[in-house]
Amino acid sequence: MKKLFLLSLLSIGSLWAQKNPDPGYWQQHVDYKMEVNMDVKNFQYKGKQTLVYTNNSPDTLRKVFYHLYFNAFQPGSEMDARLKTISDPDKRMVKSFKTGDKTVKESRISTLKPNETGYLKISNFKQDGVAANNRVVGTVLEVDLTKPLLPGQSTTFALDFDGQVPLQIRRSGRNSDEGVALSMTQWYPKIAEFDFEGWHADPYIGREFHGVWGDFDVKITIDKDYVIGSTGYLQNKNEIGHGYEDKGVTVTYPKKAKTLTWHFKAPMVHDFAWGADKDFIHDIYPGPNNVELHFFYKNNPKYKDKWKELQPKTADLMDFFNKSVGEYPYKQYSVIQGGDGGMEYAMCTLITGDRSLPSLIGVTAHEMAHSWFQHVLATNESKHFWMDEGFTSFISDLAMIKVMDKKLQEDENPFQSAYNNYFYMVNTGHEQPQSTHADRFDENMIYSISAYSKGEVFLTQLGYVIGMDKMMETLKRYYHDYKFTHPTPNDFKRTAERVSGASLDWYLNDWTKTTNTIDYGIKSVSEDGKNTKVTLERIGRMPMPLDILVVYQDGSKESFYIPNTLMRWNKENPYSDIQRTILNGWDWAFTTYDFTINKEKKAIKAIVIDPSDLMADVKKENNIYEVKP
Repeated sequence: MKKLFLLSLLSIGSLWAQKNPDPGYWQQHVDYKMEVNMDVKNFQYKGKQTLVYTNNSPDTLRKVFYHLYFNAFQPGSEMDARLKTISDPDKRMVKSFKTGDKTVKESRISTLKPNETGYLKISNFKQDGVAANNRVVGTVLEVDLTKPLLPGQSTTFALDFDGQVPLQIRRSGRNSDEGVALSMTQWYPKIAEFDFEGWHADPYIGREFHGVWGDFDVKITIDKDYVIGSTGYLQNKNEIGHGYEDKGVTVTYPKKAKTLTWHFKAPMVHDFAWGADKDFIHDIYPGPNNVELHFFYKNNPKYKDKWKELQPKTADLMDFFNKSVGEYPYKQYSVIQGGDGGMEYAMCTLITGDRSLPSLIGVTAHEMAHSWFQHVLATNESKHFWMDEGFTSFISDLAMIKVMDKKLQEDENPFQSAYNNYFYMVNTGHEQPQSTHADRFDENMIYSISAYSKGEVFLTQLGYVIGMDKMMETLKRYYHDYKFTHPTPNDFKRTAERVSGASLDWYLNDWTKTTNTIDYGIKSVSEDGKNTKVTLERIGRMPMPLDILVVYQDGSKESFYIPNTLMRWNKENPYSDIQRTILNGWDWAFTTYDFTINKEKKAIKAIVIDPSDLMADVKKENNIYEVKP
């Protein structure tokens, strides 16, 4: 039964969608122009940035804010302090050693020498040619505008910046453990997002990002032996070469040239990242819909063959995401070796490369899927991290089943690991609501489970609530309606309501804004004349509709559906081969519910709450009544 469900889920077709997001919606727009000179000997760089900022909001702006992410990689920074105080710091960011019988974890940032730190120093800031007062507060640049920016108007900000690339500690950095010279992410002065909630000028203490939609025009001057993989399209590929040049073109450099200037343009993105190394192999592989897939990886005999095998699988992954969510809107995507694990960026990802082939495909599947759920559907990852990480985990898990041709057992839940992680978190007693700001979690582990696993279960369980076909239809319509905007949880909820017809505010509220759990049980099964009376109980706070399967001694089956009255809607029968009876709704205030089976108790072999196993009931053992032979 579950296998048939999964096959139908993997073959959902295209769906209709409305053309516009919410009435009255607005978002800011930016156009970046940057010229950067990188000194690969001391990992310092100088740059100039011109930014045209358009205020589409109804507010008059008198200040703006920029992120200076590299400032986090300095002893005494807020990120350094966070590593020292959180109970389970990121293992990549600390050194562990024994002192007596105690394990001490030391922040790697705290021991950085001056030439190993990261920094961004801003000078010569001007608004429309006039110097503007500004100050640096940690990883944020605060700017007082020389003149207010009125609704509907644009202004031009210009600045110079000096940067130093830190040792590779988290995401960005130089000289990674795998020997990649430059992982240039969060490397430039990036204007903060301003939206209907106001400014999002969050300090950088290790979580993820939020950015303004716009166009990037970036020139990077670097040693001519270095190969760059990047956001955007290379404009001067026949001057640069390094695998970018057109077929039949031979690229020659001036004899005395020591550097090359790479010119990239990226339309309608909200970030710009690049990686560079003089030992990169650069391959191009054809992807679906004429997308060029670029691969940049070290010429290391230990794993370079795996990177070749990764390439057709990456094309298969993109094809799956196109069909399951919606078409990838750009014509290039790059998989770049770098960073400290895997991290998504506009039109590219940086991943570590020394992996088994399944791990290499798996991390690419996850990071590429972010292109749909973070780099086209740009949710605020500080506030709604679970929408990006959870939705990405869901679709990449499905993609891996398809692309790796995994064979599922008849009763296997393909998302079981996400459920197991969620149950583990609940049992710790440390869970915090998903509405908690990402920076405010007490433990990294609880944040991760909440983001990835509980976020994934949000979707799989919604498939239980409204039907998996309608949930997949919701994903496609959500992508179509809200791409290139900044959707919120309510936007997804309203899309699911439009697709299904169900009222779902209760579901969004209980699952994401509380730590309420689901726990239903079969309290008693008793004789009622020639019939059988079943009493159910709701033990957890979160309400749900219930699918009940009854298996009889003769092998026949019957199902019962108990609506959740808060939904004002009934789900279609998920079992086409089993007769279903729709019972009266179960109001939340009542903790027990009785219904009657029109057969004697001795005729019943088993009664099961949620045979699909997609409802995240925290105590499964009381969901089954079974007559032992």
